Amino acid sequence: MELSTAWLEWLVLGTGHELMLFASVGILLFGLDDLLFDLLWLMSRDRKAPADRTGAPPLIGKLAIFLPAWKEAAVLPATLARALSAWEGENFRIYIGCYPNDAETILAISPLIARDPRLRLVIGVQDGPTTKGDNLNGLWAALEEDERAEGFRYLGIVLHDAEDHVHPEELALYRRELPGAAMVQIPVVPLLDSRSTWIGGHYCDEFAEAHGKEVVLRSRLGMPVPSAGVGCALSRHSMALLAVDRGGQPFRADSLTEDYELGMLIGAYGLRGRFVDVLGRAGDRIASRGAFPTSVETAVRQKSRWIAGIALAGWDTLGWIGSRHARAGRSGRDIWLARWMLWRDRRAPLAALVLLAAYAALIVTAAGWAGQRLAGWKPSPPDGAMETLFAVNAVLLLWRLGMRGFFSARWYGLRQSLLALPRAFVANIIAILAARRAVVLYWRMLRSGQVVWEKTDHFDSNPALELMRSPATLS
Repeated sequence: MELSTAWLEWLVLGTGHELMLFASVGILLFGLDDLLFDLLWLMSRDRKAPADRTGAPPLIGKLAIFLPAWKEAAVLPATLARALSAWEGENFRIYIGCYPNDAETILAISPLIARDPRLRLVIGVQDGPTTKGDNLNGLWAALEEDERAEGFRYLGIVLHDAEDHVHPEELALYRRELPGAAMVQIPVVPLLDSRSTWIGGHYCDEFAEAHGKEVVLRSRLGMPVPSAGVGCALSRHSMALLAVDRGGQPFRADSLTEDYELGMLIGAYGLRGRFVDVLGRAGDRIASRGAFPTSVETAVRQKSRWIAGIALAGWDTLGWIGSRHARAGRSGRDIWLARWMLWRDRRAPLAALVLLAAYAALIVTAAGWAGQRLAGWKPSPPDGAMETLFAVNAVLLLWRLGMRGFFSARWYGLRQSLLALPRAFVANIIAILAARRAVVLYWRMLRSGQVVWEKTDHFDSNPALELMRSPATLS
């Protein structure tokens, strides 16, 4: 064998082995982490979340809905019309945050605002886009002005986005649940788009599992519940507390994920956040429904913002919240549980690195097999430890895919459950690309000190979007 061929054999087989070892150990650790969480969820299925039965009557009064908007002329009029119709008879006001340089959106919604006093247009001082948190702070300032001028106080603030499909019984649910909680989050259900079975469909799988298990267990254990930024209600008192703590502005204006931080801080203050998954009178899930990205580019943009805000910048702004929990009277067990949940939220970049190593190992290993067939390379001697590791990881992988399919079936039916299995590969590729972009985005934030609202572009609903009826089996 020529020296160059021997060197290539050593490089390919050695690199493949090291990559496979790194990926296998990482997959094992993440798999055990997920398995422990799944077992806790299974064991706690009969356990009710704290303050499930408050005995308090529903709140009576006005609710404020915050709806920030930038370049949403295509979807916002339809969203407002749906909300006004769905919540007919309810006592509420929708605050819509626009920018002075977004005349298209302002003109699109002006006819609705002119004839319906339940809509309040708030045009910011600065040209857009700033950040979503900055936009929401402008709505908070307008709310306080209205309270002073009209002599009343809102009962709570509801967060929604410009493309959401709201449920008719959503506000009534908040009135029942807010007496026992500072924040109430309902499920977020992505709409199925038949034109994007793979990219858009993987959001369905992820939210079905996250809002069918992940957030459910946190609520049951009394841990901080992350706000999704939509389908979320906050009590007026908790918002006032956050505003006082932040110099009058409850939302972080320099954050990519101000909604997530909101839920974490409420829990860190010792206040209760609850996730509520119930059926309405018609037998459908009371949830916030909406369309999600349908292309690789837009999905990567959205997820990179989530990763940069939660896993990277969130570490800077929230730390590990142990000191806050201690001051709130939390036990040592609760503090460590909260840190474990934060670790799960922040592990995405490391998980993407492990996935990248696993796919690279498969490619290099395939090259090694080709070398054995075509160039006569000698196969590596059997490694009992690696074989055991592969076997354990295979069992953990089957468990993960089974859980993903189970939750997809509960929300979307058997067909989507079967599609969830190959869609896991699509989700992995998007996660790898998003993690890389998130690191670049975070680095730019550190260098420039500026955060810009990287919003997802939304388009008007179409017949391909299916409003799903959820089965009657809840978490």
